[in-house]
Amino acid sequence: MPLRFDIKRKLSARSDRVKCLDMHGTESWLLVALYSGHLNIWNYETQSIVKTIEVTSNDLPIRAAKFVDRKSWVISGSDDMLVRVYNYNTMDKVHSFEAHADYIRSIAIHPTQTYLLTSSDDMTIKLWDWSKSWQCTQTFEGHTHYVMQVVFNPKDNNTFASASLDKTIRQSELNKKRHESQISEMKKEL
Repeated sequence: MPLRFDIKRKLSARSDRVKCLDMHGTESWLLVALYSGHLNIWNYETQSIVKTIEVTSNDLPIRAAKFVDRKSWVISGSDDMLVRVYNYNTMDKVHSFEAHADYIRSIAIHPTQTYLLTSSDDMTIKLWDWSKSWQCTQTFEGHTHYVMQVVFNPKDNNTFASASLDKTIRQSELNKKRHESQISEMKKEL
């Protein structure tokens, strides 16, 4: 039986292609990452744009973006291989750094630690620690194609899963050098 969704509100505005979404934990905000290189913060109750940040000046897509509520930040990853951090109250750029050798596809924020995971078309996943001046503290290798998404495990914050175009989903543990297990190999019909 197919799932049915009850649509409460439909946000409608003409925009570039949306590449990523995130919802704020306490505000009525939706973070929208656009192909044009802009981030929009939408208020989904008033259906209006609250803030816009021009992230890339040369219209490179932003493929990943997340709120970090506890720091009042938005973090983005784009096709220029840079991670950028903005304070969403002041709109000031907090930090930026080159994170990968190819496009950044996904960002995951650790729920309690000062960690950020990024994944990329360079087939790696990197762990960054903002309390250590955004130092890359660990690199995870093992995928043989683009790593499209990373997510922390809500039941065990020291583990995460990654999905790749190599048709695998891998589970990994922080502070371990290799992927712990390959969860599944996707069938062609999926």
